[in-house]
Amino acid sequence: MEYHTHSEAETEAVGEALAETLAPGTVIAFTGDLGAGKTAFTRGLARGLGIRDRVTSPTFTIVNEYEGARLPLFHFDMYRLENSDELFDIGWEDYLRRGGICAVEWSEKVADALTDALRIDIRRGAGDNERVITVEK
Repeated sequence: MEYHTHSEAETEAVGEALAETLAPGTVIAFTGDLGAGKTAFTRGLARGLGIRDRVTSPTFTIVNEYEGARLPLFHFDMYRLENSDELFDIGWEDYLRRGGICAVEWSEKVADALTDALRIDIRRGAGDNERVITVEK
């Protein structure tokens, strides 16, 4: 599926709609340039799961956890990791066992560990605020 959005709010709305279809244990592998809208999409996912907490980028913490909704959301930022070995060092398998949604930004850094992931690519479109969002299994 491909979506074209023209604002951050529209990008969040696509994430919110997708969240309603996700099963426990779903891993989402995001790709896209810095500032493309991966965290905005994840804010929408959180809202769609029923999470009311403020969702921020986990750039410095590597993972932010949001619980207390239909499913927990584990929001990862792999930018600072060198490889998937480091992903396993931070307890990746424990997060998978918890049955939540794992949303992984900069997934290309740990691609070999995300073989069954739902892939979401977010790119800038022609206009300043346009985003092209591609979702594939």
